[in-house]
Amino acid sequence: MINRALAVSVLALAVSACATGPNHGQRGYYGGGGYAYCQSCGVVERIEQYHGDRQASGGGAVAGAIIGGVLGNQVGSGSGRRAATAAGAIAGGVAGHQIEREVNAASRFDLFLRMDDGRRIVVSQRDLGGIREGSRVEVRGNSARLLR
Repeated sequence: MINRALAVSVLALAVSACATGPNHGQRGYYGGGGYAYCQSCGVVERIEQYHGDRQASGGGAVAGAIIGGVLGNQVGSGSGRRAATAAGAIAGGVAGHQIEREVNAASRFDLFLRMDDGRRIVVSQRDLGGIREGSRVEVRGNSARLLR
């Protein structure tokens, strides 16, 4: 009788040692309408959009002109080479200026997050990827992704 009780006790202890809680290793949702704890997860409290309205600094035009001039210098010889170098520098300068303007004009979004551990952080990214205020997200690196 004592051996049977001892065996049942050992078996019950072994089974309970293998059990884990409902949040173990999960991310996202779990039953009961709540969330599982996740150190890199949180909820979006607010989203602010910023439009890039900075003016071009001229750095893009200069870099483009140098690259265009170098490429143009590879074409022809004599006065043809000089003309190709000048044309390449002009075209590269215009292209570099436009590229810099496009980069500066891009919008970005600041996501204000309340993390599962209580921290509040701000993540800045160019694309929302379906994220809205109240969305549950996971932060990886410097961006937030919608948890599904």
